Amino acid sequence: MTDTPLNVPVDKIPRHVAIIMDGNGRWANQRGLPRLAGHKAGTENLRRVIRATVEFGVKYLTIYAFSTENWGRPPEEVHGLLGILQDVIDRELNELNQEGVQLRHIGRLERLSPSLQARVLKAIDLTRNNDRLILNIAWNYGGRDEIVCAIQKIIKDGIAPDDVTDSLVGKYMFTAGAPDPDLVIRTSGELRVSNFLIWQTAYSEWYVTPTFWPDFDREEYRRALEAFAQRDRRYGKVSSELEGSNA
Repeated sequence: MTDTPLNVPVDKIPRHVAIIMDGNGRWANQRGLPRLAGHKAGTENLRRVIRATVEFGVKYLTIYAFSTENWGRPPEEVHGLLGILQDVIDRELNELNQEGVQLRHIGRLERLSPSLQARVLKAIDLTRNNDRLILNIAWNYGGRDEIVCAIQKIIKDGIAPDDVTDSLVGKYMFTAGAPDPDLVIRTSGELRVSNFLIWQTAYSEWYVTPTFWPDFDREEYRRALEAFAQRDRRYGKVSSELEGSNA
């Protein structure tokens, strides 16, 4: 079966897509499998989504892999997730590098073991000059924690209150240097922000699908991008259809 081509003008393709990869556990439960099997299936799916991201011409992809709240999950699940992260780095790094993917980490590395921190930093350093796709991996990340961290750094740098602007705060975010997400995709049908990129998604468009993350395929991704292309992004201003009228 031939893949359906993306029917979106180049200027309507989002520059930055962010994904809340939700539903791994429920995917596994439906199949009578342990939750960790769902996370492994979700990791396998990530490879396919990265390929589709490159194919569709999206330049930045941010994935929500592990939140600051996820440490509260059962210890065996947390341990398994950390193992998956290590396995993905060991198994996928060379191929991602060869395909021109630049890896970035957003969040805090402090709670990872020294050996896993070293692996993450090695991956970041190895791929730092790649520019085909910028892949932000949000691991041990929380939107509120990011804002608190930014405020702490601003205070530490002695910046006067009157000099604190929207632009300056953005430079202190974990995503500094990257454009804000144009589109946020959430799988599994949940209607929550889940502490994800609170600052950066102020004017992002959202696409929510009931599909669990392991089943979120190229075709679902294509539909999300085509739905995004139909949106009228107003940024709080008057709709482009109403401009010039008396509305």
